[in-house]
Amino acid sequence: MVNIIIDGKKISVSENTSILEAARKNGINIPTLCYLKDLNEIAACRVCVVEVEGLEKCVTACNNLVEEGMVIYTNSKKARETRKLNIELILSQHNFTCATCIRNGTCKLQDLAKEFGITETPYDVKYEKKEWDKTLPLIRDFTKCVKCMRCIQVCDKVQGLGVWDVVNVGKNTSVNVRQNKKLKDVNCSYCGQCIVNCPVGALHERDDIDKVLDALDNKDKITIVQVAPAVRSAYGEGLGLTREEATERKLAGVLKAIGFDYVFDTTFGADMTIMEEGSEFLERLDDIKKTGLPMFTSCCPGWLRFIKSEFPNMVPRLSSAKSPQGMFGALTKSYYAEILGVPEEKIFNVSIMPCLAKKDEATLDDYHDIDAVLTTRELDRLLISTMIEPKSIEEIDFDNPLGMGTGAGVIFGVTGGVMEAALRSAYFLVNKKNPDPDAFRDVRGLDGYKEATFDFGNGVEVKVAVVHTLGNARKLINRLERGEVKYDFVEVMACPGGCINGGGQVINVDGSNLAERSSVLYGLDKASSIRFSHENPEVIACYEKYLTKPLSVKAHHLLHRDHIKEMEKAKNK
Repeated sequence: MVNIIIDGKKISVSENTSILEAARKNGINIPTLCYLKDLNEIAACRVCVVEVEGLEKCVTACNNLVEEGMVIYTNSKKARETRKLNIELILSQHNFTCATCIRNGTCKLQDLAKEFGITETPYDVKYEKKEWDKTLPLIRDFTKCVKCMRCIQVCDKVQGLGVWDVVNVGKNTSVNVRQNKKLKDVNCSYCGQCIVNCPVGALHERDDIDKVLDALDNKDKITIVQVAPAVRSAYGEGLGLTREEATERKLAGVLKAIGFDYVFDTTFGADMTIMEEGSEFLERLDDIKKTGLPMFTSCCPGWLRFIKSEFPNMVPRLSSAKSPQGMFGALTKSYYAEILGVPEEKIFNVSIMPCLAKKDEATLDDYHDIDAVLTTRELDRLLISTMIEPKSIEEIDFDNPLGMGTGAGVIFGVTGGVMEAALRSAYFLVNKKNPDPDAFRDVRGLDGYKEATFDFGNGVEVKVAVVHTLGNARKLINRLERGEVKYDFVEVMACPGGCINGGGQVINVDGSNLAERSSVLYGLDKASSIRFSHENPEVIACYEKYLTKPLSVKAHHLLHRDHIKEMEKAKNK
């Protein structure tokens, strides 16, 4: 242990503890901008400086370790003035037109300027300007970048893709796509974790709100909106709603108030995915056991972009099932269009997703049924712009017959949820009876790499793995290729924690809300009257009236995709 004094308080901490962590562990706040624990402790911004007795200059707290007998002042005149100077210098290279910035109100630099009483900067403001392809799902605004390096470290150390890098030298030093390439020319997964971890507005999603508003104003269009399970775990955070207020039924009421004709729950699509993917898994199980290679889940588009660019040899191991968004879109413009008695061209399909990569997914040929995708953040901005006060809106049920979802479908939004939901129904398909709905809870939790083995009886034993983040996905595939492990079924989610922390969710940089968001979805599952996808009466009706059965010819046509064909087409573009 090391004994130090911080702001007159005697403290003992473990050796090799940074000044910043020592202070935080003892309830003493030191402001930061670029700092990300265990990822970005490089003191690029120098906002975390403190005064140390006996030293002439202030030192950064995030990357300097405590030493025996150290006397530290976090709020001295010297420390405050040095921090303020550093913030002013950062502002001199930042386009601080906050009123029109997408991060107005959620910007860390804006908060720091306010906290330090900075109302003007004494320095000439010169910021970087570069062109960017605004049609991409991921937008970079060079004028906003503060060179904190967070995007670089998250992409390198968490996702393992190295999309972003420091480029050029001297006064031209900048953060850009590595080697100054175009984003479309590198293997970006569009996971959006760089956006989630950017402290300012330098990175954000393409805004499609106007496209949706135009459709809502078009009297010749029937507007249908679907809401992903993870959205209900976070949308209230951006609107000042409590967990108790931000219910899915409240969200359904709000979307009706905006003007959507029909409001549905993507959880229905998740249940359809389980029916198709679970059936596919059992159909492929003999081959899986024979080859020693698993079937991978296919509902995360960020993961699909990753495996197709980084491990194309593994693409045949993917499930051919579309994502819940894709299944839902296909059914609304076929099954539901027939119910309404309208041509599919009359329907305008909108998805509310916690994910940036869903915007890209909607551009694929097999996903042409999706006309627009809004992130959770865009949803909140849409509500604010339409002057709708959610607290004044009555709760309503989702519309039918595509609005009913089960507890199994709801947990799709958290890492391990797809696997657990699939195993519940796969067990039923093998044994013709339901397991305990919590029998597969070993795949729950926020550990990055989980594995478990389940005995289904009837001689069927299933070994599964669940990973989240693309860095962990790479580790798993490398282990498979080296023959170190064998799995039957593998779930991969690109984002830490799964969709609850997707690249389109309300910004929560430190990850402090992940456990809470997860508990929201598991709580909804626990409280659900139906916890098995195969028991969803609307799913059953869809098969009886339209698809006949899982993996039927019609089901394959509408609900599945050809990954190899997609890759070949992408190469020829």
